[in-house]
Formats: sequence, structure tokens, C-alpha cells
Amino acid sequence: MGKYALEVEGLTKKYKDFVLKEISFRVPRGSIVGLIGENGAGKSTAINAILGIIQKDAGEISILGKQEQEMDCSIRNEIGVVFDGNNFSDALSPEKLNHVFKNTYTTWDESRYFDLLKQLSLPRNKKIKDFSKGMRMKLSVIVALSHNSKLLILDEATSGLDPIVRDDILDMFLDFVQDENNSILVSSHITSDLEKVADYIVFIHNGKVVFNKSKDDLKYKYGIMRCGAAQFDSLDKKDMIVYRKRDYEWDVLVADKSSAQKKYPKAMIDAATIDEIMLLYIKGEK
Repeated sequence: MGKYALEVEGLTKKYKDFVLKEISFRVPRGSIVGLIGENGAGKSTAINAILGIIQKDAGEISILGKQEQEMDCSIRNEIGVVFDGNNFSDALSPEKLNHVFKNTYTTWDESRYFDLLKQLSLPRNKKIKDFSKGMRMKLSVIVALSHNSKLLILDEATSGLDPIVRDDILDMFLDFVQDENNSILVSSHITSDLEKVADYIVFIHNGKVVFNKSKDDLKYKYGIMRCGAAQFDSLDKKDMIVYRKRDYEWDVLVADKSSAQKKYPKAMIDAATIDEIMLLYIKGEK
């Protein structure tokens, strides 16, 4: 069994007004990888290309140790997919959905499906058209977890949900990867969710990977130095990742706030959220 659940190398997709350009990243087994970036950055394009929904122009993709040309039904059974929005027919109930998937997936686990419905308080016989958005998303995640999935690929799975429902779903993700053979790739613009559950963060901007970092490095090592013009002018440019002028002060992103604090003892250096790091990369200068 390989080290990675998903390997993406040099993935490229060209449109008239947008190019996903040679992006590369990996999802280690037993981990959660968060894919971040502003709307239109290329997150959904990357996921659709990985899943074969759109045809890529270049690059190599390996899922659960198999190259694209080796993909068969047994591998596809081990991939759980959730998109933002309604994934199922409104006319069905969870009970009827069970019959559909029993005939779709050779690995369908009926007992697990109904156990998860009960655990998340979803009614078996209520039609999906009468479900709230949160209920629909819970159902989508339950289905993804009920056919012996080893890899979940999720596109904005927590978008538009209230904090309680989001927390329930995040707990399900963490439970899923307790089995170190299981892995998740999750695209989200809610970076606070990824700060809770992700092991690694891949940041895409304008169709390119800006960074691929451990979440702990971003959260605990990166920092934002706040300084006035005189102090900013005295900084060693090698210590700056990106910087941005805000009114009468400068925000400077540093890769190691402890080292920066020792080098610049009078500087005010704050911990950086993933949102702040992303914003500085997008709006700052190098």
C-alpha cells in the first residue's frame, strides 16, 4: 500500500479566460488536506479534473495507488465524493436512497448507513425535498462514508451551514481518518474549519499553487509583524515572505515568528490565521 491516497503532478487545464497551470500536491494516507483559495482560483477545476469530470490537458493523477488508466469499479467504490448543493433526487427519501445505492456500490454498507442516519438524527422516510441544507449535506457525507470509502473528495462541503452542523460534519471527518488508511481532500473557503481538522493546506491562487504547507507550521510558526515605516525600512528583505501597507503601518508575513522576534525584539509579531496568510499573499507584495 502506497504512502499517498492521492498524487497530483503537473495538472493543467486550459480555458479561454483561465488556466490551471501545472499544479502538484499529495494527500498522505491518514491525513486531511485542505484546498484553499478565493472564488475562481481553480479549486473546483482541480477537483473536477481529479475525478475525471473534466478532461485535463496535462499532468498525472494517481488515486489510491492507481494511475488514471488503471481506474476500475473497485477503486471508484473506494472514493466518496461530496459537492456543495443537493447531490440527490428531491423525490427520494433516505430509505429509498438506500435501495438505489445497494444496486450502485458493490461495497455498500447498509448497517453503517442507517447507523449514521440515526447518529445524525436524519429521518429515514422524509423526502429529501423537505430537508434543510444542513440535513442534505449530512446525508451526502453519510452516503460518502457508507460504501467502504478510503478517500473522500469534498468540494465546499461545509459551505452555507450553521456552526453546529459544520461541527458535526468536521467531527465525522476526524473520525474517518482515525483509520490511517483513510484520507480526505476538502476544498473550502471557510478556513477556520480547516484550522480545526486539516493536516496540510494547499493554497491555489490564479490557477497556481502558491504554497503547500503543514497546517501546524502555518498556525504556530508563521507570524505577522506590525511595524511603522522606519522599522519596515530597516528590515532584512530576506525575512519577508510578503508585505502590505495598511494606513500608517506595514503588515509583514514571516515564516518563523520566534526567530523574527529574537532578531527584531522591539517588533510586534502576532500569530497569523490561515485567512490572514491567504489575504497577504493575494493583496501583498513580494
